[in-house]
Amino acid sequence: MFAQARDRLQSGQVVRDYVALTKPRIVILLLITGFAAMWVAAGGPPPLGLTVVTMIGLALSCGAANAINMWYDRDIDAVMARTRRRPLPAGRLTPEQALRFGVITGALSFLVLLTVNLLTALLATAGLLFYVLVYTMWLKRSTVHNIVIGGAAGAAPPLVGWAAVTGRLDWAAVIMFLVVFLWTPPHFWALALFRSEDYERAGVPMLPVVRGERATKWQILLYSLLLIPSAALLYWTGTVGRLYLWTSVVLGCAMVSASVGLLRERAPQMDWAHRTYGWSLLYLFVIFLAMMLDVTRA
Repeated sequence: MFAQARDRLQSGQVVRDYVALTKPRIVILLLITGFAAMWVAAGGPPPLGLTVVTMIGLALSCGAANAINMWYDRDIDAVMARTRRRPLPAGRLTPEQALRFGVITGALSFLVLLTVNLLTALLATAGLLFYVLVYTMWLKRSTVHNIVIGGAAGAAPPLVGWAAVTGRLDWAAVIMFLVVFLWTPPHFWALALFRSEDYERAGVPMLPVVRGERATKWQILLYSLLLIPSAALLYWTGTVGRLYLWTSVVLGCAMVSASVGLLRERAPQMDWAHRTYGWSLLYLFVIFLAMMLDVTRA
């Protein structure tokens, strides 16, 4: 009896570890942007069957990218306080298990999205490969611009969602991509500010490690300013209305305000770094929700 109970507990832990490889909280955030793009492209609720298949395929693609990222980064994850309890550095899964899981999941994502249309499958796969080959295996450890260029992978889900509904890409989809692309650096640089010792220990050239806190804070402010006109561009495509426009402006101004507070903060205080990081998460969720609400009103 005790052996069976132990086996059940161990099998449950294995399942949790495989789920952890996918970084589920990140996947959920990416799915929100992809679903919102589907909603806007359809002018309201997209067909249920199409939505389910697209979300499953997109989740598999994002999860595969994260799993392969964890496989490749297992050495630096082991020395960072934030990541050393992950399944690979903790020894709960082997590198071979993680890589096999990532490759199989990525292949499944392509096959699932191929039932939607070829463009959708190709866009998701391109995002996966860009994240793994360009960001994880090249940029992350070699340049201070890692998250700027690598952010293109995380901005792919709106393109995937839009293509799933329309079978093509339009300017509205490109603008959604741009919003996530410009949002990514200030989000991760805010995190890097209060985790800079971790990144320095692991030898990852994040902006605060290479250029210092002050330069990082100025860059966060710059990207926050760029978000305001970039997000507002969606209004001029005619796909959303004034509710979205004013929401995007207010959110952008709040993001800038947080960035100014961060700039004024003096080390070793990190209160505003945590606030900016948290606010950036809220920004992305609310702005894509506003897109959906305004299309619903139209």
